[in-house]
Amino acid sequence: MERALLALAAAFVLAALLGRPLIAVLHYLKFGQTIREDGPKRHLVKSGTPTMGGVIFLLPFVLVSLVLAGTSQTVLLFVGAVLMFGLIGLADDGIIIVLHRSLGLTARQKLLLQFIFAFLFVYFAERFLGRGTDLIFPVTGWKWELGGWYYPLIATYMVFITNAVNLTDGLDGLAGGVSFQVLLAYVLICLLALPQMPAPGVDYAGLALSAGALAGGLLGFLLYNKYPAKVFMGDTGSLALGAAVFALAVLTKTEVVFVLLGLVYIAEACSVMLQVASFKLFGRRIFRMSPLHHHFEMGGWSETKIVRTFWTVSAVCVLAGLLLLVLS
Repeated sequence: MERALLALAAAFVLAALLGRPLIAVLHYLKFGQTIREDGPKRHLVKSGTPTMGGVIFLLPFVLVSLVLAGTSQTVLLFVGAVLMFGLIGLADDGIIIVLHRSLGLTARQKLLLQFIFAFLFVYFAERFLGRGTDLIFPVTGWKWELGGWYYPLIATYMVFITNAVNLTDGLDGLAGGVSFQVLLAYVLICLLALPQMPAPGVDYAGLALSAGALAGGLLGFLLYNKYPAKVFMGDTGSLALGAAVFALAVLTKTEVVFVLLGLVYIAEACSVMLQVASFKLFGRRIFRMSPLHHHFEMGGWSETKIVRTFWTVSAVCVLAGLLLLVLS
């Protein structure tokens, strides 16, 4: 616990110190966000706000993780997964900035790269860390052995969650605040897993440290991303965060419980899927606008009220998920 807290504190300080000069550099390079015209009109005033700010928490995360636990295979695999998805986001943000448009990589390009990286992560976690190919259901302790189906199913689950986190990143501090809570939960889950060792090859102490480092870096980033945001994390940050939280679920064998821990992400993604399906099938929209946070925006809620409400819902879900694991 002490090392995880040390990692959290060190990454927080580094991110807090890095934020201001990096934002100045992003301003100088004119790395500003292009706002979608079909989004809420109140967001147009955010056009030009520096993006790619995910670097603010990713750099401290990588540095602290490698310095304090860099010899751990588990930590190296976790950091590698986060960086691979972060690089997809970096490429996406870079195209948006250079070409001055609201969309970067095509959906097909992003999904292909995400599936490749997700499959590789799941494969290495199972083959080299002994994660196994089973899903554990809380409270009952029932194990569902998926065998070879584990790889494509969990890789698909990982891609879904990664993009769900990306969709959640639509208001100042929203994705960052929710992800901070989920990461803190996984610090505790990793420490709770130590006596039981659900996957014999996973270094849960090192994983708790690395999750703490990412949580600390994210907390430092939130100093600049809270309303009104001075910087956006961009896809660089949101895709990396999505990969991180689900990689932790895989390594701790909590993919089933993650449905509760990450319920805010899932609700955001499902709102988009339902909106699209409803419009294509019936020509009608279920929500005023999707993702879900925009529905409340269009209903007159202030940005800060929506963020506080989603943070609260996330906190309840995270606590409920932890309680399920304790009962298990």
